[in-house]
Amino acid sequence: DQQVGEKLAELLAKKGDRRLDAKTRASLESFYAARANGPVWTSEGTVNARAKAVIAQLGRAEADGMDSDDYPVPTLKADATADEVADYEIKLTQSVLAYAKHAAVGRIHWSRINGDVVYYQNPPEAAEVMGKLVSVKGDDAGTALDGYQPQHAHYKALKAKLAEARGLSSDTSKRIGYGPALKVGMDDARVPELREKLAVAGTGTAYDKTLADAVKAFQKKKGLKQTGVFDAAAVGALNGPRNERTADVIRANLERWRWVPHDLGKAHVIVNIPEFVLRVYKDDATLWTTRVVVGKPGNHATPLLSETMKYITVNPTWNVPPSIVYNEYLPALQQDPTVLSRMGLNVSRRADGSVHISQPPGAGNALGRIRFNFPNKFLVYQHDTPDKHLFAHDRRAYSHGCMRVKDPDKYAEVLLGIALPKEGYSAERIRRMYGTSETNINFPTPIPVHLTYQTASVDETGKLVLREDIYGRDQRLIAAMKSDERKVADQPTAERRVASSTPRRQAVQLPQEQPRSVFPLFNLFR
Repeated sequence: DQQVGEKLAELLAKKGDRRLDAKTRASLESFYAARANGPVWTSEGTVNARAKAVIAQLGRAEADGMDSDDYPVPTLKADATADEVADYEIKLTQSVLAYAKHAAVGRIHWSRINGDVVYYQNPPEAAEVMGKLVSVKGDDAGTALDGYQPQHAHYKALKAKLAEARGLSSDTSKRIGYGPALKVGMDDARVPELREKLAVAGTGTAYDKTLADAVKAFQKKKGLKQTGVFDAAAVGALNGPRNERTADVIRANLERWRWVPHDLGKAHVIVNIPEFVLRVYKDDATLWTTRVVVGKPGNHATPLLSETMKYITVNPTWNVPPSIVYNEYLPALQQDPTVLSRMGLNVSRRADGSVHISQPPGAGNALGRIRFNFPNKFLVYQHDTPDKHLFAHDRRAYSHGCMRVKDPDKYAEVLLGIALPKEGYSAERIRRMYGTSETNINFPTPIPVHLTYQTASVDETGKLVLREDIYGRDQRLIAAMKSDERKVADQPTAERRVASSTPRRQAVQLPQEQPRSVFPLFNLFR
């Protein structure tokens, strides 16, 4: 081990080795230096229990909707030299760190899918991952690595449904499980059943050349790349198709859950956009549910994000978003100079020349009587609405991106019961505050709000529910997860702006700026 440690130190100090980026290399150098460069995955030149446990977990990547081929497992021969053992250490560490990163923040970075997605998560540092894995018993290292996947009930229930869709939850004796890609010389518990399926003679768990040749012949028969490596594609072909479309949709939803902060919060709000439903949770139980109206498909789609609700506004003023001002209201104003005043809107020009349109508090305000504020870059929020009839519709995608809440006074009561439990806020008390004076109620402890896109989820009865992909998000994500784009897909792309938040500003003359002879009775500054 001392010799291996010396070789390992040399490899980590080798800046020209492109297997590790500079940040990861520095983190690993620090980690290994703290343990006198002692190897993690071998003991006296032999693969140890800790390595076997994480290798098994890498092989179970398929169960979480990931691809085990993305986390290759190196082989180590019995009489390996110190150089070969050190190289084995680096290669297995690479796969372990890649798995931990993808489990923690996603296999496909959200920025590659849509420009209206923002989840702020940082991948775990290399030294943190390695430290976690060496802090537990060797046999428990696989469980520790699995801990980087989401652990909440939504994710676990959906993961179980992926196994069902693949036909792995029943009659498993006739199907081979996913695991590490098998190459000649590797040992794996699946080898005996693989021999049986391919009618190859032999004993033991070693993947030998005879079995590899049989796999190569099977790959040729199925039109697969003839490598002789028993990989995920070969497993799938051998088991046969089982609800592949459903499995793909579930995989996409598991991936989106990895984007969301894994700690949802002791008390939190989840909006499921394709379901048009908002739920409040506390202590892992559903506290309250209501219907919502979400953004229209296209440029007005409700974004995906996680932020914290900081305050509620009763009797809000509606400051019209610039996108609506420039793309909708000003063109209408040029056609009819009285249209905005008839709508109860005030128009003014700011010092920088931009146009500001607002609507004062009142029963006819577009935000209704309450606004729920979780400040974010997309300028969306939840609010009441005077258009109550829309909540009777099954498909409720009508807004410009904000979420209209069916029972806002009750929603306020539920949230304030969490944030200010001793203040005695009730729906009735909230309604008594309705008037023309804008009032903010601040939360001493902000409540996490997660805007999610679950086209596949598990309901209270344990049934898998598939929903309409109203924004067309699944196809793009599924394609990215299956294509060669995966090689770089965990890296973010340049941040894109949402079209709806980028108004087309044009020169415009407001009615009050026109000659008085044209509009003698019209004054929007009243």
